Amino acid sequence: MTLVSLSAVVSANLCTEASTGHRHLQDFAVRHAKGNGSMVTIRDVAKESGFSSTTVSIVLNDAPLARYIPPATKKRIERAAEKLGYRPNEFARSLRSKRSHTVGVMVFDMTDPYCTKVLRGIENTLYQASYLPILTDVHNERSRFERYLEMLLDRRIEGLIVLANWLFLDINLLADLEKSSIPTALIDCELKGDAMSSVIVDNELGGYLALQHLHALGHRKVAFIRGPKTLADSSPRWRGIRNCAKACALEIDSRLVVDLPDSRDPLSSFEAGQQLTHTLLQQKRPFTALLAFDDMTAFGAIRALNQAGLRVPDHCSVTGFDDVAASALCTPALTTVRQPMEAMGADAVGIVLEGIKSVLEKKPVLARHRKLAPDLVVRESTRKIT
Repeated sequence: MTLVSLSAVVSANLCTEASTGHRHLQDFAVRHAKGNGSMVTIRDVAKESGFSSTTVSIVLNDAPLARYIPPATKKRIERAAEKLGYRPNEFARSLRSKRSHTVGVMVFDMTDPYCTKVLRGIENTLYQASYLPILTDVHNERSRFERYLEMLLDRRIEGLIVLANWLFLDINLLADLEKSSIPTALIDCELKGDAMSSVIVDNELGGYLALQHLHALGHRKVAFIRGPKTLADSSPRWRGIRNCAKACALEIDSRLVVDLPDSRDPLSSFEAGQQLTHTLLQQKRPFTALLAFDDMTAFGAIRALNQAGLRVPDHCSVTGFDDVAASALCTPALTTVRQPMEAMGADAVGIVLEGIKSVLEKKPVLARHRKLAPDLVVRESTRKIT
């Protein structure tokens, strides 16, 4: 059976049996493919319209010479192109213009719930600007990071966004991008110098807000699960907590302070939060509230408290940090410090697009550093001491 006859049979079946959605899909395929299965070309449009391939190319590519072509000719060519379902070859266009309209997006661990909303902000903003994201997950591995970076550069990306959402050493490897003139923005990580732009949250303010909330509820005996010592977010969050304690004249009991271990697995903080909470309970040092480094740690803490027969928040209030999707869905719903994750992704795209514009205009690409304010989201895991 030939392709033409097969197409006729399929069309007949679709008319009588298929859904409207399937008919639309078939119509799309027919419009965009010739009888031999190849895509519609400039030559096909030229044959249909009766004009030369050169004239058709000038019109459809809106070349500078198009202004000299009569409107009637343009209209006839455009009608022919629409009838055949012609679509321009974007790859060929990119070769001619030396532009790809693509932005590389490197995530250090896709399994981290923190990434979801940030990626939504990145994707949505790139879509609105007609740029295509190329997403890679480097699994917190240096070798994979280097290989993906090489592959992205080979594909002539115009910009790069790196979501450094968890522990990764040797991130200064990104400094090599200076030589490639690729506008780059880091999210959740700020490198010293003027080579890379960054978008971070004000972790110090977030730590302050979390403890301030617990203090306002009457809690004076607070346990703390701090972040890993090598993670950049840990120090400013703890600094904000200590500043709040000083402002409130609240004494922090060092025996109620524990640290998450270093790990390249973002989900490990759940098990660590559970284990560290058990450790805190075994010390027999009473506490009425627990301030966790992030939401996953808080989930683990709540599990441990429940296993010990302690209800949250009746016997112990718990706060987290990030406001990942599960925070509003767990029981009890988690009080947490919300990072503006979608806004962080959108801002990173904005910075990169500004950089791309500077490159096109042959202007210097300036590094930009933005720090966004977090918000306290009060839910059911905290309560006032009565």
